[in-house]
Amino acid sequence: MVEVTVTPQSSLADRPVQIRVRGLSPSQLVTLRAWLEDEQGERFQSCAFFRADGAGEVDPGLHAALGGSYSGVWPMGLFWFLQPDTPFRRLVKRDVAGSPFRVRLEVFNGLYMGTDPKEKPLGSCEAERWYVGPGVQRVPIREGRVRGALFLPP
Repeated sequence: MVEVTVTPQSSLADRPVQIRVRGLSPSQLVTLRAWLEDEQGERFQSCAFFRADGAGEVDPGLHAALGGSYSGVWPMGLFWFLQPDTPFRRLVKRDVAGSPFRVRLEVFNGLYMGTDPKEKPLGSCEAERWYVGPGVQRVPIREGRVRGALFLPP
């Protein structure tokens, strides 16, 4: 059974996480894909191709991506290289305090480009990426022509 894990599963958006895939065959070629939908329903995704090590594991922090959205060792590459399905869209979080981005991580056998909707992942998990920590207070600022928000720690 193939297992995909993100540690920690819930974290602030600027904090690193560790992604691990276990239960693969030694030297198996796989595609790791990350995707999310923003608040307008726009989909953003990235993918990277990896070859499992001798223990049947993939760790993007240790193993180099062979291609896809990026190549080389990038521990957070799947998050940093998210691209919109619709050109010229930007990933923006408007409700920073109310809800996280939920990033879905999936692993597929071989080189998978996401064209066959019937293709089922070998394993998957979900990570929450928050923009405001617990207890942080948001105070709107309106002074003359100045508009903004002040975020106060607990």
